[in-house]
Amino acid sequence: MQMKRKTQPSSEHTEQVERVIVRPNGPLEGEVAIGGAKNSVLKLMAATTLAEGRHVLHNVPRISDVGWMGELLEAMGARVEWVGPHDLAIETPEDLVPEAPYELVEKMRASIVVLGPLLARFGRARVALPGGDDFGPRPVDMHLRALESLGATIDFAHGYIEARARRLRGQRIVFEFPSVGATENALMAAVLAEGRTEIDNAAREPEIADLVRFLNRMGAQVSGAGSSTLVIEGVDRLHSVEHTLIPDRIEAATFMVAVGIAGGEVTLQGARADHMDILIQKLGDMGMRISPSSEGIWVMATKQLKSVDIQTLPFPGLATDYKPFLVAALTVADGVSIVTENIFSGRFRYIDELVRMGADIRTESHHAVIRGRPMLSGAQVRAHDIRAGVAVALAGLKAEGETVVSDAFHIDRGYEDFVEKFKSLGADMDRK
Repeated sequence: MQMKRKTQPSSEHTEQVERVIVRPNGPLEGEVAIGGAKNSVLKLMAATTLAEGRHVLHNVPRISDVGWMGELLEAMGARVEWVGPHDLAIETPEDLVPEAPYELVEKMRASIVVLGPLLARFGRARVALPGGDDFGPRPVDMHLRALESLGATIDFAHGYIEARARRLRGQRIVFEFPSVGATENALMAAVLAEGRTEIDNAAREPEIADLVRFLNRMGAQVSGAGSSTLVIEGVDRLHSVEHTLIPDRIEAATFMVAVGIAGGEVTLQGARADHMDILIQKLGDMGMRISPSSEGIWVMATKQLKSVDIQTLPFPGLATDYKPFLVAALTVADGVSIVTENIFSGRFRYIDELVRMGADIRTESHHAVIRGRPMLSGAQVRAHDIRAGVAVALAGLKAEGETVVSDAFHIDRGYEDFVEKFKSLGADMDRK
């Protein structure tokens, strides 16, 4: 069924959730299927602008952000439709309008990654400055410097980034920080650039490797995925392909931490342990038992978690997207923990919501000190962004009374059937 632009988000690709209601319950038991990676699919959808033809993506989650990215592609002239429960077809015409309008880009920051591929294919791109989750500044300076080093001219006018280049030319790009978005934009621009591009201090996340596989299947020549150096030999033309997404390691982390909070034994079908080494190590230090299985990852927790110190770092370090879940778990762990956020300066806003639930947390700069307690107290709380909304919902699994998460439409941006999956494991959770 074709996505229509009037849906933001639509009931067609996700049911908008206004409130999630959580009551303490446990243990969690059973199996849950982990969907395709949100942080991969949006970039793959952007990459389809590099070549005309019919692209088909498999294992695509039916989430709001996929709907919005589909609307963005349709605004440029592509045709986007579901051709199966989790199969998405994108028809990219020969001529796209290389412009990403504000009313769509402001919904999610990931939209900025259309800048590189549009510029590479059409020699020009006009993209509104991005919006999205509100947890601190994520400037696009590194994106733009990388494109300028490839020969682009960048201007700003009326809230838009306007980029032009007759044809990009390969260069050596060195990032001061391994930014995922900047790596993706530079990579997608370089595949159609003339000559050789080397990206040093590139991001190493599994989603980058998934994008490299997709681009190489399209006819690109990229090596070094998974390392800090990507080497791209530019080609003149790419072609449309089919591709299956990697599983969503952030969704897998959500259920792993939930088991730690509520107790129980759960198998995460399709999850990949090799994408989550540091998280698995930390949860093991907290007292959980976790093991890869033929089906995915087996997770078990039988007693109160132990406190640990954690810090977020670029992959293969502990992902910043894991941190809100871990903070929620540490509020009910035994002992004192120190959490350090090294990626995004503003990503502690959800802590006020946890404090409303009785959590003992003190923050200073990019550090949080957490004194765990056996139980929290249910309260009216708010989802400030996707992962923050999930964090307070997870805390509700260990909070007396009822936890009501408002603005929970944020959760739909990154999770398909969030409440239904938890209910299938025995959680006392509803939506209203």
